[in-house]
Amino acid sequence: MTGSRIVALGHYQPARVLTNDDLAAMVDTSDEWIRSRVGIETRHVAGPDEPVDELAAHAGAKALASAGLAPDDIDLVLVATSTAIDRSPNMAARVAARLGMGSPAVMDLNVVCAGFTHALATADHAVRAGAAARALVIGADKMAEVADWTDRTTCVLVGDGAGAAVIEATGPGTDGEIGPVLWGSVPEMGHAVRIEGTPPRFAQEGQSVYRWATTQLPPIARKVCERAGVTPEELAAVVLHQANLRIIEPVAQKIGAVNAVIARDVVQSGNTSAASIPMALSKLVERGEIESGDPVLLFGFGGNLSYAGQVVRCP
Repeated sequence: MTGSRIVALGHYQPARVLTNDDLAAMVDTSDEWIRSRVGIETRHVAGPDEPVDELAAHAGAKALASAGLAPDDIDLVLVATSTAIDRSPNMAARVAARLGMGSPAVMDLNVVCAGFTHALATADHAVRAGAAARALVIGADKMAEVADWTDRTTCVLVGDGAGAAVIEATGPGTDGEIGPVLWGSVPEMGHAVRIEGTPPRFAQEGQSVYRWATTQLPPIARKVCERAGVTPEELAAVVLHQANLRIIEPVAQKIGAVNAVIARDVVQSGNTSAASIPMALSKLVERGEIESGDPVLLFGFGGNLSYAGQVVRCP
């Protein structure tokens, strides 16, 4: 079996920025209320003519360019999303068509906010098993399209965007740079985060999610580090799902990553579901806040009350 590694990243956000003051003109809220409860200042919102696959393709194209690869070099495309309206062609197939790829395997994964880390693990497994040589893994969501813009408790959270990673084999006999995944769920609490109905709408039980995330997830994240053979103190960065600053900061503190950069992209981007982790990681790399080879904890959680995490080496 071979190992696998992330060789390049990319991200994309729509041009339109929605501020807290903009939201205050739409619902009964204020900039102070939003900042104090969720830590968000702005979010990017896609227009009706910007579908999920377009967001995903922009991020994927940026990752390919950063890797110096052509579209035909990819033989597996995985798109993590929960906001695709159309069933077929799936988002991965549409991304492949937009990027002019040859004949890759194309699959969508819907694990909501934990989608990217599930997809990254799936790509790692495929490469390790020899089923793929190079994969393009994308998290992309258009949460604004499923938001209830009359509900001030949820509409203030969401944003749109996409993040992508190019994965490739590291060679026979290597351990690779993507660590073992630890994943799971709490099925009996799946109702706590929902995108349901016709038209579909995002809803959640905020206090239940907060208690679960801040109490149950830190020990799981520490086990992710243990599986990767690193201590929390050795982490250079922690990139959690960008759900809410009031969740990110206490969870990161309880993990014990005292020397790590903590991704706080939620402040500028809001909750972008499956896009949040690859987008935040791509920005950390782009700004030079972490260096090639640094160990980084990625940990997704949320919808379905699912979770998945792994330690990766920065490309």
